[in-house]
Amino acid sequence: MATESRGKDVSSGNSAVIRRSRHSGLCQMKKKRERPISEDISYNSKHIEWLRGADEEIWVWIMGEAQGDKPYEEICEELMTERARYQAQKEAEEQWKQKEAEIEKKFRDAMAKEKARIVAEKWKIEIEDRKAAKLLENKFQEELKKREDEERRKGEEQIRQREELRAKELYLSLKRAQQHSQRNENDEHEWQEQLRKSKAADEERKYKARRARVEYHRQSLRAIQKGKVAGLSNLFQNAKLSNGQEPSQENSSLSPVKLQVPVQEVWERPARPLSKEIIIRWFKEEQIPRRAGLEKDIGQIATWFHGIISRDAAEKLLMNMPEGSFLVRVSEKIWGYALSYRQQTGFKHFLVDASGDYYSFLGVDPNRHATLTDLIDFHKEEVITSSGGELLVEPCGQAQSPPDFSILFK
Repeated sequence: MATESRGKDVSSGNSAVIRRSRHSGLCQMKKKRERPISEDISYNSKHIEWLRGADEEIWVWIMGEAQGDKPYEEICEELMTERARYQAQKEAEEQWKQKEAEIEKKFRDAMAKEKARIVAEKWKIEIEDRKAAKLLENKFQEELKKREDEERRKGEEQIRQREELRAKELYLSLKRAQQHSQRNENDEHEWQEQLRKSKAADEERKYKARRARVEYHRQSLRAIQKGKVAGLSNLFQNAKLSNGQEPSQENSSLSPVKLQVPVQEVWERPARPLSKEIIIRWFKEEQIPRRAGLEKDIGQIATWFHGIISRDAAEKLLMNMPEGSFLVRVSEKIWGYALSYRQQTGFKHFLVDASGDYYSFLGVDPNRHATLTDLIDFHKEEVITSSGGELLVEPCGQAQSPPDFSILFK
């Protein structure tokens, strides 16, 4: 005699049929006397035998592909619904046990107090009065029973409603966990694509920056040679001869004038931020003239603007803030900024390119903005990414004094 058992693996969607035979134990019992006891190691043993199809291959059923099978997603949906319902029923049973114990104790104590009161008042009264007291007690007991039944009914209704709500909560929790897992995979792919575009854009910016610096030096030298540098006419007016005398019309045409042109150090931005000092100089030389971090109308430093702070420091500031909170900090990786955003399940960080004459997100948003404030105001109404739906709602201000951006504006 053989029995068959079916094992299913829902996570992989496959199942196989396993046959377990009981004949092996009987055969070993018959041969028990023919071998030493030490060699009889397979007595009453069991083994597994796979079912085979007509082609002598192991018979395998793939869930969701056979005729009449439900789709895998529908099976998972039913399993999550059933698991939520089962958990809610268990919790409802525990809640009802506690409620029923509370009701029984409440009315048992009330009945005991009433009996004690009646006994105390009627104990020494004659038999007729005791009969009246008994009738009064029975009447009170009936009313108390009705009240107990009514409260039980209300308690059962409350537990039933809580069970339905709990089942929905558990189902939504399982559904969110599944969506969160899928979203993490999408976010990882999106981050890799953003990183790739960022690297490509960085290389292009480096090339353009090198070309621009070379052209700038070439134009500057030509302008100095031709006397087109700003303020050069004043230098001619105040210029003196090399011997210290004022030039006159007679000798000015005969001998050249030696000018003392002040040399000003030219800011040359490195290919990437090398130190905090370089970043501070870059901000003062290039960003303050562009009013970076300032409110558009009032000219004050924006609430959301922060200095050169780390990613961890930004997340600590946003930890207790609601979803949609944000801050902008000076980046230590690129010539630009990083926008740190508080979402429901954690944080996101977006790089803002400021190496050219505009501001834009790297890899996620093609829009270009004239100022950093324009970029922030734009994304208060438009999402940063369609998949994440990030809207800038509440700015995150300073948590220390002096503020972390004070070194940038000294």
